[in-house]
Amino acid sequence: MPEEAGPRVRELFARRDAPVLDLAAQAGEVALACHAMAVRFHRGGKLVVFGNGGQSTDAQHVAVEFVHPAIVGKRALPAVSLSADMATLTGVAGRAGLDEVFAHQIRILGEPADIALGISADGECGNVLRGLTAADRLGMLTVALTGGDGGRIARAPQAHHVLTARSADPRVVKEVHVTTYHVLWELVHVFLDQPELIMNARPHDASELASLYPFLYTRAGDLDAVLAGVRQSTVDKTGEIAALRAQVLEADGARIEECARRMADAFSGGGRLFAFGNGGSSTDAQDLAGLFLEPGGDARPLPAFGLTNDIAVVTALSNDIGFDVVFARQIGAFGRAGDIAVGLSTSGNSENLLRGFDEAARRGMLTIGIAGYDGGKMAELGSIDYLFVVPSPSVHRIQEAQTTIYHALWELTVDGVGR
Repeated sequence: MPEEAGPRVRELFARRDAPVLDLAAQAGEVALACHAMAVRFHRGGKLVVFGNGGQSTDAQHVAVEFVHPAIVGKRALPAVSLSADMATLTGVAGRAGLDEVFAHQIRILGEPADIALGISADGECGNVLRGLTAADRLGMLTVALTGGDGGRIARAPQAHHVLTARSADPRVVKEVHVTTYHVLWELVHVFLDQPELIMNARPHDASELASLYPFLYTRAGDLDAVLAGVRQSTVDKTGEIAALRAQVLEADGARIEECARRMADAFSGGGRLFAFGNGGSSTDAQDLAGLFLEPGGDARPLPAFGLTNDIAVVTALSNDIGFDVVFARQIGAFGRAGDIAVGLSTSGNSENLLRGFDEAARRGMLTIGIAGYDGGKMAELGSIDYLFVVPSPSVHRIQEAQTTIYHALWELTVDGVGR
């Protein structure tokens, strides 16, 4: 029987419930956005995604999701993150200012058939709004994920579809956004698997002729039925993640608190955090490192590194030695006793994570694993001090609950540092 979680961690988990369940109330808009995106993909368009800070890691996660689908049998769809090219970002920011970094790339790389997905924690990011505006002028479909009350972006006509995570807590907003873009990915494929529903569908800016003769553009009865199914699927998925978070809380809430105390002690003693993972989990590792290093507001920044951030190091090690060593070699170079190693994996079976944990343990580091399914090989590894397993058969629900776990670890750790 697991130890009972304390009131602090219970409140932290409870804070997530209402905002993610509110996404179900937006199921109609989710369905329309999915259909509109599927139409653009069917016509050869690509998805262009962008955001700042933690939302930049979301943009990279979305791009990975569409290009390298987690579910076997689903087609790869073209997607690119405008937050990934640091040379271009810093070059444009230095020359024209931060507000231009996404709009500039869209004007050069965007095409009328494309989709622009802008992500903003509070709906007030000027560069995200400028990016959506540039996309709208090109004739691209625009979708916005916002937080709080939606901000300026939600009120802007340049954002054709807006989905809002109704919370003032940026960590909670991010978690709702992760669920939202996973749902968008899953349900876009519902339409792509039924091309008769999208091959003649009219775009958002179709002519009056199309509205007068809609039977020339869609088979309305079939589309209405699928839209209804997509709406219900959105409701079901929000319920799934809320139930899964409650399961994680009951199983691991007390151990999350204990682990956070150990992390706080490590930071107080001069320790640093190293985060790592592959694919979508690499973007989560980057987000985790960024959260500690640049938490925003009044929160205390703490030293943290994302081991997938330096693509030159990752590709050099992969090319010269092998991908299995990309994390172990970096931990061997930088890690020392008293540091913290956090590895994220949906399967728990990634060899480079296992080697990374072994190297961290040899160096006397505190080791923390976050896995899915049954924990995989990570559950058999003796070098992990704390392993948190999200017991779900869905890659997407696993990643959503994993985000809650590392957000909880951050919040509780920051509370404890220096006390």
